[in-house]
Amino acid sequence: MSRSRPGRGYRYGRWRGGPDPLAPPYDLGSAVDEIGDSVLGGSGVREALRELLRRGMDGRRGLDELRRSVRERLRQTRNAGRMDGTLQEVRELLDRAVEAERRELFPDPDDMARLKEAELDALPDDTAGAVRALKEYDWRSAEARAAYEQIQDLLRREVLDSSFASMKQALQNATEGDVQAVKDMVADLSQLVDAHNRGEDTGERFREFMEKHGRFFPDDPQSVEELIDSLARRAAAQERMMAGLSPEQRAELGDLMAQTMQDMGLASEMTHLQDALRQARPDLPWGQRGQVPGGEQALGLGDATSAVAELADLEALSNQLSQGYAGASLADVDEELLERALGRPAVDDLAALRRLERELERQGYLDRSDGRLELSPKAVRRLGATALRRVFAQLDATGRGEHDVADAGAAGDLTGSSREWRFGDEQPLDVVRTVKNAVLRTAHEPRRRAHPTTPGTTGDRHVRIAVEDFEVVETERRTGAAVALLVDLSYSMALRGTWGAAKSTAMALHSLVTTRFPQDAIQIIGFSSTAQVLRPETLAELSVDTLQGTNLQHGLMLARRFLARHRDAEPVVLVVTDGEPTAHLEDDGTPFFCWPPMPETIARTVAEVERVARSGATMNVFALDPEPGLVHFVHDITQRAGGRVFTPDSERLGEYVVADYLRTRRGRRAR
Repeated sequence: MSRSRPGRGYRYGRWRGGPDPLAPPYDLGSAVDEIGDSVLGGSGVREALRELLRRGMDGRRGLDELRRSVRERLRQTRNAGRMDGTLQEVRELLDRAVEAERRELFPDPDDMARLKEAELDALPDDTAGAVRALKEYDWRSAEARAAYEQIQDLLRREVLDSSFASMKQALQNATEGDVQAVKDMVADLSQLVDAHNRGEDTGERFREFMEKHGRFFPDDPQSVEELIDSLARRAAAQERMMAGLSPEQRAELGDLMAQTMQDMGLASEMTHLQDALRQARPDLPWGQRGQVPGGEQALGLGDATSAVAELADLEALSNQLSQGYAGASLADVDEELLERALGRPAVDDLAALRRLERELERQGYLDRSDGRLELSPKAVRRLGATALRRVFAQLDATGRGEHDVADAGAAGDLTGSSREWRFGDEQPLDVVRTVKNAVLRTAHEPRRRAHPTTPGTTGDRHVRIAVEDFEVVETERRTGAAVALLVDLSYSMALRGTWGAAKSTAMALHSLVTTRFPQDAIQIIGFSSTAQVLRPETLAELSVDTLQGTNLQHGLMLARRFLARHRDAEPVVLVVTDGEPTAHLEDDGTPFFCWPPMPETIARTVAEVERVARSGATMNVFALDPEPGLVHFVHDITQRAGGRVFTPDSERLGEYVVADYLRTRRGRRAR
């Protein structure tokens, strides 16, 4: 950013107008490749993206590591302490008060002392009942009176602290004026929440409320929504805390809380506020028993409520980070909860994951269609290229290599015309037109001086040929191939762990044909109970079919129709499967399945093989299972179609298929 300075030119400083316009684009290469690794391994696009977000990258924690940290925090909070700390402390103070009173009464011979002892002997066994019975008791012992007053003060602070965080500190050594201030706050708060529930504009009322009572809310909410969220979550946590106590503990503590609220004149007001908060946030788990702390240390009522609320928040955060529910999105993760649980670095890690997901769509690698996430054509091309590089790496490593030698005389009869050369063309070069193009292109360039040692020459011109100069002769028929790749989608492919290799091979072959041999045509056909033609984008998202059946007959029918549309091309049929045919189409087009294979299924499949063979196609089969029935069947059908059988390991499937395509596409004359 620059700023003009009179007489001194410009002064430059940090850009503050939003994202840096000169920043390099977000590098998504490694992210796309990682997604591609999962897709080529057999995953769908959504699963691959979710796996990447779970792992994280570029030094940032993924969702799994963040969730592990949250679960550890959850474990620590669960072991924070017991929830009956207030009840236990009240019992100890009560025992101390009664014991001190008995010591004071024992030496007194007066009958009144005996009556008081009898009154102490008749106290109810439950703590709440005993506290209530001693409310009007005239204490003789100053120590006992102080202990009982301590009970009242403890209950007042803890009960209010369970509803309003940090109230325990605010009411330390509270005076009557402090208690009245709390009563005024609760009354004003109830009116504010009621107004909000009625849909009124509460902005000005909220500001007045915070100016008057803000000291009771150290978290400093910035809106009525934030205030209600905080109070409602705590109120729901209080109910869950109570639900987590034993019936006896719940009854005693509930009684003590009711007494305290009654003594403070807040019973009806707090009940009304609780109902209003429930109405404002009905989606919270009111009254449900959730996770509760269960450690050794006794927790006060307010601390226990805070622990239960934190447990609920951590559990919700863990669920958000798991992304294991329908319609899950990174936008669901509550940044405030995450920062509270793991600190600001965790929020930065989440922001990096969100940016990654957003940039994948913005830069055109992912598309959303009808709520579904799909790889874009741009990503599919990169994925196919990656698969192809892997295949050629295997070919280079095994010494098989690409040895495709184009036959210049096999292109058909010349038409007398020519056209510019395009990558992948195998037609003969038109040398005359190529040189002519180069001469015309360089005619304006000056002659180069002759070498001084060459006598009798004044100059020389060298014709420099560029790529754009090349032309090829047109022929009546181009040498090309029509490739039908049939891929088994039956569930057994996943069970045997061969689906990922088949998927990767299909994408590699498609990339090879469309980029290096554009004059060729390719169609990928998947078959299970029925067959279907697969686009590359569909193939990338595809998982194996959970339906039973290996309907090779239907797949060959689709392949035959495809080859019929490319009669001038060399027909190539490649089949990748791991089982005998177990399904076929009936005369009415409905699929039929049976295991073991029915003779009718075998017969219909063989009949379709012979139709493919009569079309002039060679059919090679890549059998991924050495099961004798499959091996016998594929040997039989390849003999009928003049093809071959390959039994590669799944890791080398791509190498075999691509090498076979490169060999077969040269036609029968080349073999």
